[in-house]
Amino acid sequence: MRKRWCLSAVVLMLAAGIALAEQEKNIAKAERPRASELGIRPGVHEPGPLNAITDVAGVKVGQVTIVEGKEVRTGVTAILPHGGNLFQEKVAGAVWVFNAFGKLVGATQVEELGQIETPIVLTNTLSVWDVAAALAEWTMAMPGNETVRSVNPVVGETNDGWLNDIRGRHVKAEHVRKALESAKGGAVQEGSVGAGTGTMALGWKGGIGTSSRVAMVGQNKYVVGVLVQTNFGGRLTIDGVPLWKELRRSRDVGGDGSCMIVVATDAPLDGRQLKRLAARAIFGMARAGASGSHGSGDYVIAFSTTSKYYSAAEISPIPVFRVREDDLSPLFEAVSEATEEAIYNSLLRATTVVGKAGHVGEAIPVERVKEVLGKR
Repeated sequence: MRKRWCLSAVVLMLAAGIALAEQEKNIAKAERPRASELGIRPGVHEPGPLNAITDVAGVKVGQVTIVEGKEVRTGVTAILPHGGNLFQEKVAGAVWVFNAFGKLVGATQVEELGQIETPIVLTNTLSVWDVAAALAEWTMAMPGNETVRSVNPVVGETNDGWLNDIRGRHVKAEHVRKALESAKGGAVQEGSVGAGTGTMALGWKGGIGTSSRVAMVGQNKYVVGVLVQTNFGGRLTIDGVPLWKELRRSRDVGGDGSCMIVVATDAPLDGRQLKRLAARAIFGMARAGASGSHGSGDYVIAFSTTSKYYSAAEISPIPVFRVREDDLSPLFEAVSEATEEAIYNSLLRATTVVGKAGHVGEAIPVERVKEVLGKR
């Protein structure tokens, strides 16, 4: 009898394992709508063709999703301002901090010089230093960087420890290299992928989201693209509608958590102007219902693909004009609109994830969202 009971227990365990694996496959295959497919398009500016950060010419995104066993739910998302050697061909950059309860490796040098010299990589809180080391090694190994003795890797994070075995530090150098080397233009995966695999936002499964806006500045047309890693609390509001009053939360996340926001533009801005642009991204986060709590680490990293600085002494900087201060307002509007929609996309595209200790990050119910928004 005891042997039969043991055999039955083994069969049940195997069945549970198969069910979990099948669930993960279904999650990966699930197609969920973007905000625009539900008629949600914040603001007045038109999105770019892809409605993604990659609408800014030259920008590439690479992601690695790490799902292992029952408790590892994390990953890496890399944003490359261009496909060349960033250390030799730096871009103008800036960091704006809303609430500094977080880790953003490399922020002080960006603040000091107004330049970014590596790709921007996002991951989980306890993996930032491992990722920074891998990013520095990858940069130094690039042809032309053989004599480089100082690299400023830019790495941000949010804490995915509720769904992920964060103390295990499962993000390795090979994951970082794969994200960097697979980076490409075109459509960007959203939801429970890359650095957003184990994140939660506004009570539901969060993740990676992206959006873009095209703004007219005088006679010139510029693109502003945004990518977010959402993992913050508050009261969910979509398109001005307080959904938190109607939708049951899958988990009471109070207000703590974080959001990383990466802003790209082809507008010719210097570091100081980019910091002003970055500050307006937080408006989009506020419109989505963020509470801006004590424990929220909210950072914006912005860069311009047309304002470049060259390391090689023999290469003269290409002179470019800067957008006049009085003409910046359309770009400010564009970044807040794109950030708001990117946050919506991170939620709508996210799929349910079962992780550490059996915790469930429940995907926001799209049909209920449509129903509530339809009542307007």
